[in-house]
Amino acid sequence: MGIPYEGLSIPAQVNFVGKGADLFKLGYKLNGSVQVILNFLRTTWLWERVRVQGGAYGGFASFDIRSGVFTYLSYRDPNLLKTVENYDGASSFLMNVNEERLSPSELTKNIIGAIGILDAYQLPDAKGFTSLVRYLVGEDDAMRQQFRDQVLGASIADFRAFGEVLAKVNEAGKVVVIGSPEALQAANQEREGWLTIQKLL
Repeated sequence: MGIPYEGLSIPAQVNFVGKGADLFKLGYKLNGSVQVILNFLRTTWLWERVRVQGGAYGGFASFDIRSGVFTYLSYRDPNLLKTVENYDGASSFLMNVNEERLSPSELTKNIIGAIGILDAYQLPDAKGFTSLVRYLVGEDDAMRQQFRDQVLGASIADFRAFGEVLAKVNEAGKVVVIGSPEALQAANQEREGWLTIQKLL
């Protein structure tokens, strides 16, 4: 398995479950459609499986377009292994997306949501900081416009292709859990030696 997954023990009855990987190292080429796909993933699969069915207060997915780091996260989660299984199921969910699940109107709604995040309102100090970061990383207006065009042109094919990338995260991704000693030990009993447990508090 390589480096063991990490369990950080705290005196709590809930868990915070994360799984992540560097998508660039896994061969992913940045495309603006990722913003639309993440918006869809958060409000469908992760909402339904991690939050509604799993009982967690929150289930998220995020992607840093500069570093390539993709992460799944759950917040105040009564589950552990089941949540990781749901993370791994996201790839199949996306690879099998069709117009019944993602209608043209639903796709448009997610594109609008992604643009809203991309072009969110900023106060002057935030504008200055954002401008500085873009300057330091060499991100110019032409690159921003290309990314925006890719967001606006997102298609079902992009969703399926991203699902194939997430299938690699199932194997290559690393897991870190902050949770109760009982939940961490139970996970290690079910999957022997799965977590390296360290007492945090």
